[in-house]
Amino acid sequence: MKIPSMPGRVGGVIRFVVTTIITLLLLATLTFFLGQVMPVDPVAHLVGPDADYETYHATYLRLGLDQPIWVQFKLYLGRILTGDFGTAFLTGNSVRADVIRVFPATIELGTLAVIIGAGLGIPLGVLAAVRRNRLSDHIIRVLTLLGHSVPIFWLGMMSLLLFYSHLHWVGGSGRVDIFYEGMVPTRTGLLLIDSVMEGDWEVFESAVRHIILPAAVLGYASMASLCRMTRSFMLEQLGQEYIIAARVKGLSNWRVIWGHAFRNIRVQLLTIVALTYAAMLEGALLIETIFSWPGFGQYLTHNLLMGDLNAMMVCVLLVGLIFITLNIITDLFYKVFDPRTAR
Repeated sequence: MKIPSMPGRVGGVIRFVVTTIITLLLLATLTFFLGQVMPVDPVAHLVGPDADYETYHATYLRLGLDQPIWVQFKLYLGRILTGDFGTAFLTGNSVRADVIRVFPATIELGTLAVIIGAGLGIPLGVLAAVRRNRLSDHIIRVLTLLGHSVPIFWLGMMSLLLFYSHLHWVGGSGRVDIFYEGMVPTRTGLLLIDSVMEGDWEVFESAVRHIILPAAVLGYASMASLCRMTRSFMLEQLGQEYIIAARVKGLSNWRVIWGHAFRNIRVQLLTIVALTYAAMLEGALLIETIFSWPGFGQYLTHNLLMGDLNAMMVCVLLVGLIFITLNIITDLFYKVFDPRTAR
């Protein structure tokens, strides 16, 4: 659908809002019809295998499954708009309550992982580009190649075996030692922040020991991608004529690299980092499973195995909303770093 152009910022805001609404509507439609074709009987999961026909039929009618498909879709959209996402088969709680409970753990893990990945990947990518075809460039390229090639589940298991089982440098599974579970009141859902706010440094230390290894493994995978992209962007900029002109003028190497070349790739890197962060939040499934991390990925895995359509559809919608939100934030940063895009 093509949205008519309108002059000024008001037109841009309207186009953005309409595009967002259409995207979410299409995503909701897709998740609904995918749920319809899945070979799962939600009634059987709700009533259990030992329920009699009357109980099964009453639940079938209560869920509105006897209605035409377009009526079911209308009811589904109505529930979404009112914030009613149904009940999770696995926990018996509302799906909304479950997601609110588990998602902060994934935010905490994904945020630390992207900080590690970007904090290492971008500087290493710049270094590799500046020292192209030298020893440091070859070493960095080998490290990034390993980050792309080694399966993350294997890397996670080997890391647990080495750093936890053998060296005892880090904590094991979960977010904190069993002794400390429930000792810190949940305020933000982010255990590191909650423990600092409470002033409980023992819980904070335990939380750090548990999160550092899964975050490092997840961050290493993102570091490899960010490093390769940064190197590619920087090599393109370092070959431009304005870089040669800057060197002829006698500018320092530091200023040429960071003040000119890197400055022109900031906007591109913003998009890559934002998409990487979104992918971490919805794709940390293997890491959360290996490390028994009670987050969104593990919740989605368990509900996939249970065939819980309510939970799966909400998870898909949430993933779409994450990408849309991060695209909004990226667009705002675009306008800050490149005023030409605000026109």
